[in-house]
Amino acid sequence: MKVTFLGHAAVSITTNSHTILIDPFLTGNALAPVKADEVHADAILVTHGHGDHLGDTVAIAKRTGALVVACAELSGWLKQQGVSVHAMHLGGAHEFPFGWVKFTLAFHGAGIDTPQGMVYGGNPVGILFRADGKTIYHAGDTALFSDMKLISQRHPLDLAMLPIGDNYTMGPDDALYAAELLAPKAVMPIHYDTFELIRQDAHAFVQEVRAKGIQAYEVKPGESVKI
Repeated sequence: MKVTFLGHAAVSITTNSHTILIDPFLTGNALAPVKADEVHADAILVTHGHGDHLGDTVAIAKRTGALVVACAELSGWLKQQGVSVHAMHLGGAHEFPFGWVKFTLAFHGAGIDTPQGMVYGGNPVGILFRADGKTIYHAGDTALFSDMKLISQRHPLDLAMLPIGDNYTMGPDDALYAAELLAPKAVMPIHYDTFELIRQDAHAFVQEVRAKGIQAYEVKPGESVKI
């Protein structure tokens, strides 16, 4: 399995047979190494409805025919936009042709910003994804919470993608503690440097994670890790 960082919290996952996007915020993402009309997707997984995560989901799904997987309320809104959806919710899991998906808790907001104003978007989620014998965790936008330990106890992780930007999400200190709770084989920081308010020293964070005995990758936008 190959995980490619697309800047902010956007990632592309390439398995033996499918391409899956998570939170494809590309238009308006100055760090994105590709444009929205250049990416392929068999499926799109969305953690919540904020514009920097929902991003280009609708446009990509309409162009590629990708199935969009999101919480029930966000899925309802997406269906109204004319895309194919599969609704899930917190704690639920489903086996798809492209892999196994489970939604976990995430402590954040989830409103959808529309021309008519903010629309209720249900709960934000974290995402567990398993394919090719590997399990990865995309935490979405979340604060630190102690039940992260349960995630790793139930589902041993090969890779955890954790936000470090602070202000809106965990910062490096809390993300470091989250890494200890999750005990993954490796950590990759996300959700940082896109805007001035969330600039962080990802290199220093990676070094601190490694000092805890956990592998960590500082992945630049456009670069990949193989797990």
